[in-house]
Amino acid sequence: MEDPPPPSETSAPRPQKRTRLQAQTSENQPSKANGAGAENRERTSEASDQAGRESSPDDFEEARPVAKRNRANEGTSGSAYKATDQSLIEVIKSNGKLIPQVVKLWVEQYEKDPKPAMVELLTMLFGACGAKYYIKGDFLDETDVDDVVVALVNLARRGEVEDYQNSKKKDYKNFKDNLESFWDTLVRECQHGPLFDQVLFDKCMDYIIALSCTPPRVYRQVASLMGLQLVTSFITVAKMLGAQRETTRRQLDAEKKKRTEGPRVESLNKRFSMTHEKITVLEEMMRKIFTGLFVHRYRDIDPNIRISCIQSLGAWILSHPSLFLQDLYLKYLGWTMNDKNAGVRRASILALQNLYEVDDNVPTLGLFTERFSNRMIELADDIDVSVAVCAIGLVKQLLRHQLIPDDDLGPLYDLLIDDPPEIRHAIGALVYDHLIAQKFNTSQSGTKGDESSSSEVHLGRMLQILREFSTDPILSVYVIDDVWEYMKAMKDWKCIISMLLDENPLIELTDEDATNLVRLLCASVKKAVGERIVPATDNRKQYYPKAQKEIFESNRRDITVAMMKNYPLLLRKFMADKAKVPLLVEIVLYTNLELYSLKRQEQNFKNVLLLMKEAFFKHGEKEALRSCVRAINFCSTESQGELQDFARNKLKELEDELTAKVKAAIKEVVDGDDEYSLLVNLKRLYELQLSRAVPIESSYEDIVMVLSRFRNMEDEVVSFLLLNMYLHLAWCLHSIVNSETVSEASLSSLLSKRDTFFEQLEYFLNTLTEVEEVGKCGNQLGCRVCTILAEAWFLFRRTNYASTKLERLGYCPDKSILQKFWKLCEQQLNISDETEDEDVNKEYIEETNRDAVMIAAAKLVASDAVPKEYLGPEIISHFVMHGAGVAEIVKNLITVLKKKDDDLSNIFLEALKRAYHRHMVELSRSEVDPLTSKSFLECKDLATRLSATFLGAARNKHRSDILKIVEDGLDYAFVDAPKQLSFLEGAVLHFVSKLPTPDVLDIIKDVQKRTENVNTDEDPSGWRPYHMFVDTLREKYAKNEGFQDEKEGALVRRRGRPRKRRNIEGKRLFDGHSSSEEEDSISASDREEAQDEEKQDEDEEEDAPLIRSIRPSSKLRSLRLSREENKGQTRTGDSGRARGNLAASGTSGASS
Repeated sequence: MEDPPPPSETSAPRPQKRTRLQAQTSENQPSKANGAGAENRERTSEASDQAGRESSPDDFEEARPVAKRNRANEGTSGSAYKATDQSLIEVIKSNGKLIPQVVKLWVEQYEKDPKPAMVELLTMLFGACGAKYYIKGDFLDETDVDDVVVALVNLARRGEVEDYQNSKKKDYKNFKDNLESFWDTLVRECQHGPLFDQVLFDKCMDYIIALSCTPPRVYRQVASLMGLQLVTSFITVAKMLGAQRETTRRQLDAEKKKRTEGPRVESLNKRFSMTHEKITVLEEMMRKIFTGLFVHRYRDIDPNIRISCIQSLGAWILSHPSLFLQDLYLKYLGWTMNDKNAGVRRASILALQNLYEVDDNVPTLGLFTERFSNRMIELADDIDVSVAVCAIGLVKQLLRHQLIPDDDLGPLYDLLIDDPPEIRHAIGALVYDHLIAQKFNTSQSGTKGDESSSSEVHLGRMLQILREFSTDPILSVYVIDDVWEYMKAMKDWKCIISMLLDENPLIELTDEDATNLVRLLCASVKKAVGERIVPATDNRKQYYPKAQKEIFESNRRDITVAMMKNYPLLLRKFMADKAKVPLLVEIVLYTNLELYSLKRQEQNFKNVLLLMKEAFFKHGEKEALRSCVRAINFCSTESQGELQDFARNKLKELEDELTAKVKAAIKEVVDGDDEYSLLVNLKRLYELQLSRAVPIESSYEDIVMVLSRFRNMEDEVVSFLLLNMYLHLAWCLHSIVNSETVSEASLSSLLSKRDTFFEQLEYFLNTLTEVEEVGKCGNQLGCRVCTILAEAWFLFRRTNYASTKLERLGYCPDKSILQKFWKLCEQQLNISDETEDEDVNKEYIEETNRDAVMIAAAKLVASDAVPKEYLGPEIISHFVMHGAGVAEIVKNLITVLKKKDDDLSNIFLEALKRAYHRHMVELSRSEVDPLTSKSFLECKDLATRLSATFLGAARNKHRSDILKIVEDGLDYAFVDAPKQLSFLEGAVLHFVSKLPTPDVLDIIKDVQKRTENVNTDEDPSGWRPYHMFVDTLREKYAKNEGFQDEKEGALVRRRGRPRKRRNIEGKRLFDGHSSSEEEDSISASDREEAQDEEKQDEDEEEDAPLIRSIRPSSKLRSLRLSREENKGQTRTGDSGRARGNLAASGTSGASS
């Protein structure tokens, strides 16, 4: 068990006969048999035309006894007659239904005349490998296996072999199944005779083993398929014989009790001995194929062959444990868990899963488990999702048999928050079975009896798990999502509500547990009606079949019925808890409000609405307010009849009361009181206005007044005053646009409000841009001013109202305002990450970060709300300065500009100039190396990213744009030379590489012409960028070799399959080494495909969606970081083990 796997097949002993023959030359063999072998090596498909050969398939028809066909009915007899018109290989290729009749007829022929039948069978064997080769019956016994194999390999070298197994032709789609069926049927048909004559199957096994060790992949594939199927069929016969042997043994024991001797005892003894001998013969044949074929092919370079070997070995051990369930064979399953191919690892894990499912196998697997259990646990975090899921199932089997300690499962629980949902749900099943249901803990489950399966107990254990994630609601929801499918207690609504209402005196919930239970209830309700509680990676809309929708609707009814009487009690009990109220209020969105009328529970519905209104005015947090607004809007639209009228009246009352509170709070501020009341009510108004228009015309003037008179208010108060003004303007505009007739009064009122709003924004714009250092608070207000101003400009953009009756509403800021706007945006973009991280836990942080600012600015350019000539280059110049989020936004903006066919050359060049100008400013402020400073490297990186947008066909399409960027860039670089010559290396050079050679040669001449009358030696350091630029172009184009494809190769992969390397010469076929160490030239394409997959992985990482770049919560970030470190260590260790244990997989050609 402790022995490492063999490093390569060269160390494995081969059959003596094969080794001897490899050292000989096939031309100088004097014997008759060898002479026939030499003749057969040159014989190809045209030899089938020779007359009178015993190897002709047609010779068998007359030899078959006609009388025996009459044992079947006429239809079967007719099929048999038809079958005789086809050779064995034709039946296998085309009509698998005829295999039983054909095999039966062939066995009858073999029993009558073995040689011609054997020739036909071997011809079929060669034909299945795709080779047309025949052996003459007269020389069958003298023909050497190695000579035939050499001839077959020569056929493959000449390309005279057809691959039926991997063919895409429809005629051969069942070839593999038919071939397996043929050998299985043959073994079963021969079990009462030829199977044990030690001639027929010995000869077949010799050829199969020899072909499985040849370089041509098709030979190895088909031979491995036949050899593995033979062992499987031998096991089937051996099991039947074993049952007969056991029956005979019992009869013999019973007979010996009656009499010690006699004809009956002697007959039973003889039958027992014969059966045992047959089983022994079968097991010897199994061992022969195992040692001759499996031990070489499980390391084959073809992963499909390796997968077949491991799948077959797993089936053998499971079906014939008396022979195969021992460490001698089990170790191969352990070794292949380190295989570089995911399919092989998965096959090994599935085979082990099947073994551990049988309780009787576990004691024998003890040493194997001790040796390989750590690797099984590591595979739960495999890079391949399917392998990881299977490995988690295998760990469940180990836990069921208590073969691994709980301490080893710690890393697995981190996978509860992994990205792939398949892994999360597999771990969820493990957590449920092991920690919640405790199916694997026999002592506890036995003592508790029925109580262990009760909902209260399961929910209690789930709450114990959720305590580990109490500080992070996102992680708690992930855990709930993982376990929900398996835990029925999560759908026991009455039990959950009873626990929350403390109806069971034996169960006491802490505040932490109550919060987690409310979180579980809300998440479970969403899952039960088909809502996602964890964001999907593809963000596609879910579609469900009709039956699934009916289940969701049934769950919705059950939830409504369970909540009707208890919902008001829950809301009243947790009214003051800001963590629980948002979750409880949100549940009403997933109920069937119609049932309140049908069940005559109108009063409970009204109580729920009153409690939601109370919660709205009791809390000022974003989540609570947003949930209350959504719930009340839902009730006012989805309820019916009297209940709907009641809900709408309560919503109107809420609006009026909120408006009154806002006016009162403004009056308090004017009177010199605290601003807290105003801030809370402004938040409530903001959340309400996000979903519906609120009539605040009377309060609008008050908001303007308080903004104008009290300039020293808290930034957060100012932000929400501006936000509510903007939303009010948006609803007014929406009303005018959607109305059939527009009055002059309403239009004038809107214009007046808009102008007043812009005046307020411009004041704060001027104030904030005058501040050099921006702190946290300035950051929040600055972000708000940028985003609100951009949204307002977008809302009133001129292009939207041109040539319409509302043309007066169009607005475009002048250049000075636009410049101040961008200056403020730059201030927000340049705020350090540390300062931004301090605000991570604040409300509305997703609306006040640098991504939000950049999105707002890019939206103005993309929609033509402002002139793109100024703002476009400014935005693009920040492409590489602020991380992946901002880079993705700029990348999308460039895509939009390309589609609109805007003047990209000017925009790109101006962007490069802005970046270079920042570099020059930095040089003037500090003494740094001009060519290694951060600003210059950012300029070069920007040029690289922008030039990379001109690739492939786009390079030819935009040739004029590229040439214009280069020419204008040269003009800019030579202004007041040599001060700006570093612009050549920092920007121009990257675009020159995208031009064809003639254009580049013209550019070299143009650059040299600019310096004809200039003495560059006066300032060597200043002119050094010029010389470097020219020398680089000369070096690259001295031989007319452009380098536009050099970097492109690293960025863009060629579509389709990679080109195969040609004329790759391997080792000679028979040079004293094992023939299976060679591989055909396909192995070269395998390596290229592996490299292509690695490049694809890199591209996928670069193209990761923007959402993944957003910072998660601190705990999630730390957990992911630690998990990635563990994963890196795991995979590094895995790759080391794979190299050590399966070194042959990458080095020894066909058999590695």
